[in-house]
Amino acid sequence: MLAKPLYYFAAASLLFLLLGFAKPRPRPTLFLIGDSTVRNTNAPQMGWGNVIAAHFDTTRLRVQNNAMAGRSTRTFISEGRWDKTVAALRPGDFLIMQFGHNEGSAPDTSKAGRRGVLRGTGPETKALVWPDGRPETVNTYGWYLRKFIREARAKGATPIVASMIPRNEWKDGKVIRASSDFGKWAAEVAQQEGVAFINLNELTALKYDKLGPEEVRNFFPGDHTHTNEAGARVNAESVVDGIKSNRKIALKKYLKK
Repeated sequence: MLAKPLYYFAAASLLFLLLGFAKPRPRPTLFLIGDSTVRNTNAPQMGWGNVIAAHFDTTRLRVQNNAMAGRSTRTFISEGRWDKTVAALRPGDFLIMQFGHNEGSAPDTSKAGRRGVLRGTGPETKALVWPDGRPETVNTYGWYLRKFIREARAKGATPIVASMIPRNEWKDGKVIRASSDFGKWAAEVAQQEGVAFINLNELTALKYDKLGPEEVRNFFPGDHTHTNEAGARVNAESVVDGIKSNRKIALKKYLKK
């Protein structure tokens, strides 16, 4: 029989050897879903998701930007983009969702209405039939956000809701907020579902107010919705501000010091 010191040494050596062969735990992934304000490859326009990785320690966290230009919550699902995202989610991953720019049209099967959703967060639905006979049930903006949240949670990921970035639209010297529609509804759903909320709309609007219309105009080449790289970086900084200010968001531990 081995003496006790030799026995403990042998056991410790075996444990060390086993740990050495253990499969390393993969880095968690931060998935982003949204529209062209999150991912935009139409230079000089750029979405904040294109530059957000610079704020994270990417040796410890992967960033996967699955947002797609022109999509609403409704079409992100109907085109199968959400199915691909949720299939890739793993326990320990994170998901930030930011929609609202493409949801405003009355929902129907026309080119203009195919992206539209019902307003609000309730259970209301609208039944549609496409020209090829395919039925579709259109839901509220809040319903689609809940689907993202609940299905991400079911995969062991942490969902985070962000309100849409503000457009370059002003009234009485201040940027117009989304606090009475999509921004409000995003906050409501996050609260109801018990998930973290980043008020990206307000965080960036406050920065725009301080800069003023003349300076902010430089962020928007071509229209009032899509930012250039400088504007994208302002919005990415707002996302980081939101992460840092909420103690419930575990994602903050992956931010660069």
